Amino acid sequence: MATHPLPPESLRDLAEAYAGTFKAVIDLGFTCHDEDFALETDCPGWTVKDQFSHVAGVEAAGAGVHDPQVSVPDYPHLRHDFAREIEKAVEVRRPRTGSQVVAELQRLLPDRLAVLAGEDLEPDTVLTGPLGEMPAVDLLALRTVDLWVHEQDIRGALGRPGNLDSPAAALFVSKVLAGFPGRAARKAGLPVGTVVILESTGPVTAREGIRIVAGDDPEKPLAEPLFSGDSDGHGYPESVTTIRLTTEALTRLGAGRKRADEVHYSVEGDDDVARRVLDVLTITP
Repeated sequence: MATHPLPPESLRDLAEAYAGTFKAVIDLGFTCHDEDFALETDCPGWTVKDQFSHVAGVEAAGAGVHDPQVSVPDYPHLRHDFAREIEKAVEVRRPRTGSQVVAELQRLLPDRLAVLAGEDLEPDTVLTGPLGEMPAVDLLALRTVDLWVHEQDIRGALGRPGNLDSPAAALFVSKVLAGFPGRAARKAGLPVGTVVILESTGPVTAREGIRIVAGDDPEKPLAEPLFSGDSDGHGYPESVTTIRLTTEALTRLGAGRKRADEVHYSVEGDDDVARRVLDVLTITP
């Protein structure tokens, strides 16, 4: 998989991507009027203010400041226990104004940067995040992606697109494409011999190709890299489908915020194969 710009991998680069995305979220908050905070976003059940509240809750917990316990109503958008747990940070901030939540984020930023961008931090330093303990390099990647996805949620509601060519954008694109082979093999129901190429046309450009091959279990086909060998040796014909879509469209699908019929994409090959792939690209919980 080739991605341009390259996604951040080192601790330093991830720390810079995290800091830049965190600041972008706060900057968006400063531009919001009261009516902006009430706008619905592509994240089911959440307004713009709720997006800021979620980020504030996660980052506050990372700084060791834990929210008081709160009872969460049975909102229709809560489909599992993890979603209910995440909702607590949003619920506890409902009595606050959007500006107050953004101010909380501004207060948190220096402490979070001091910890996650500190000179004494090593890639394998174990830190506690929203999913439990993990190495610092993994936590920074997780937090950068989460912040960027919610930044895009906010931008979409406000009609202010941006930051689609950032290191955080490249990181999320790389994660969507990394998840594409397994999801295409396990969930898309593609026949053996199918070849699919998935391409992000920009601002982040990336391309990944796979071939569906038979596994040891006939009911569980596998995906192999497209250029790993000559298809003739497999004893089955190939059909090739190329799917092209923008970085924004790809990442909205990858975040589970849009369905295939809600984004623009182009197909060379089999439209049904393309739709099956696009329907299973979501990598967020």
